[in-house]
Amino acid sequence: QLIESGGGLVHSGGSLRLSCAASPRTLYSYDMAWFRQAQGKGREFLAAIRSSTGITNYADSVKGRFTISRDNAENVGYLQMSSLRPEDTAVYYCAGSDYFLNDTSRAVNYEYWGLGTQVTVSS
Repeated sequence: QLIESGGGLVHSGGSLRLSCAASPRTLYSYDMAWFRQAQGKGREFLAAIRSSTGITNYADSVKGRFTISRDNAENVGYLQMSSLRPEDTAVYYCAGSDYFLNDTSRAVNYEYWGLGTQVTVSS
């Protein structure tokens, strides 16, 4: 139900914008988040945004470099990434939940996931 796009290869210091489209339901109903998983590592929380208030929260590792947003009219969520580093290389996933989550940083709390999009940052 969630489809990510926008990944690719970028040089260190560059920027990318990832998109997350919801189908067939509207994204408006979801609390939404972005996670990533680097090869050989666990899934890492990056950022979340509430459906009701638009309040956001970020992992310390990306705070100030990544921005999560949503366009409910277009039914799309975004993750704007800047100042990318080689250690940002991973598969990036968007996630959604129909419920108000007490902890938006826990992957296990989300019912809906995309298949992921690869981001590779070269040094």
